[in-house]
Amino acid sequence: MSTPIFGGCACGAIRYSYEGEPALALNCHCRDCQRETGSAFASILIVPSARFRLVKGTPKHFALTADSGRTTTRAFCGDCGSPLFGFGPDFANIRVGSLDDPSTFRPTQDIYVSSAQPWDYMNPELQKSSKLPGNR
Repeated sequence: MSTPIFGGCACGAIRYSYEGEPALALNCHCRDCQRETGSAFASILIVPSARFRLVKGTPKHFALTADSGRTTTRAFCGDCGSPLFGFGPDFANIRVGSLDDPSTFRPTQDIYVSSAQPWDYMNPELQKSSKLPGNR
């Protein structure tokens, strides 16, 4: 069994963990992620829901229609406002900045690149996609 990875919000009110390898490690350039982060993209780990666990606190949630056309639910700390993770039917989308050690993140691709800002530099070595692989 692998060691759990932990993360949480800036004020410590919300804590979570996951175990195992993420299904995907990516930078999302969609407008929703730009709005959520206040920047050019969101760095995200997609992990199976069965491997994700809320350890402490109760995050606030909001639902929106993603660029995929599906409804996604995003979780954030109601006290400090930190974006934490999102939910799909069988996966959790962890915001890498909320990890205790985000230095381990190694993105493999950029997605929704058609929405990328012209001033954003994307690593040319990463695979590029116009949507989320597997249309999750």
